[in-house]
Amino acid sequence: MGVRSFLDCKNMKLGDKLSPNIDKAIFDCKVGVVVFSPNYCDSYYCLHELALLMETKKRAVPILFDVELSQLMVKDDGTRSQEQLLRYNLALQEAKDTVALPFDSLNGDWSELLRKAADAVIMNLMEADHE
Repeated sequence: MGVRSFLDCKNMKLGDKLSPNIDKAIFDCKVGVVVFSPNYCDSYYCLHELALLMETKKRAVPILFDVELSQLMVKDDGTRSQEQLLRYNLALQEAKDTVALPFDSLNGDWSELLRKAADAVIMNLMEADHE
């Protein structure tokens, strides 16, 4: 179908700078898959990438991996500026307003998760091409 995916561990080589390459991939993409996990909001990189995805108005396919939407919160641990906290909270709220695919890793069907996620990406790509 001509779908090109980006995954840092697959598309980058040792020694490449993370942020510029990941930021470029987000700017160049049409659809981003966001895998929310219990520790997602503790990661600067995850929150930065989510904010960039939302700020550039890309379509998102959120996956709730062992986490509920209500558990996703940006915490002020003193390491982030007020501007960053606002940016991350706005992005997280926008993502929460998007229909998500829940997945329980202990009881869920992994092949079903992959099929549903792939179908959602393809559907969103087709819709993005018609905008």
